[in-house]
Amino acid sequence: MNSHELSIREKNIVFIGFMGVGKTTIGKRVAEKLYRSFIDADDEIEKAFGMPPKEVFEKYGEKTFRDKEREIITHLCTEQKLHIISLGGGAFMQEEIRKACLENCIVIYLDLSWEHWKDRIGLIIDSRPVLQGRSLDEIEELFYKRQEYYEVHHSKMETDEQDPEEVATHIVDSLKLAWELY
Repeated sequence: MNSHELSIREKNIVFIGFMGVGKTTIGKRVAEKLYRSFIDADDEIEKAFGMPPKEVFEKYGEKTFRDKEREIITHLCTEQKLHIISLGGGAFMQEEIRKACLENCIVIYLDLSWEHWKDRIGLIIDSRPVLQGRSLDEIEELFYKRQEYYEVHHSKMETDEQDPEEVATHIVDSLKLAWELY
């Protein structure tokens, strides 16, 4: 499928951002509002290995996880359409994934400040293999390092002190306006 043949309305919408910012929560709401199917890239990796990402990291290592992640996401971005896709926090660090997403999809960056994000750490740390064994300072360094990659997107939504439903509604309204304009 050639992405250049797709209209802007047919393109997948991809959510990027640091782990725990709400990509899955908001993505599911956007999918529901746009009558599209929702795909969580980490769930697809879990299906492929038959185990959660944390166990894939432990059993096979990060390289194996990232290779499968790249295979799945590039396929979704180049061979599928009309999906809402949530990427894992580290996926967009891979150049091949960034390129596939930016060329074939609408990429929306969900941005949450460090101050607001660190309030969520207790809720997510056990399920995120990349955070295991890291100090808060090391996690903060990773947070800001990844921001550089996330800054390459089609649209950005600040989510500090925002309700996921409000964020999803704003994104859908913005998309519909863009579709009308283009």
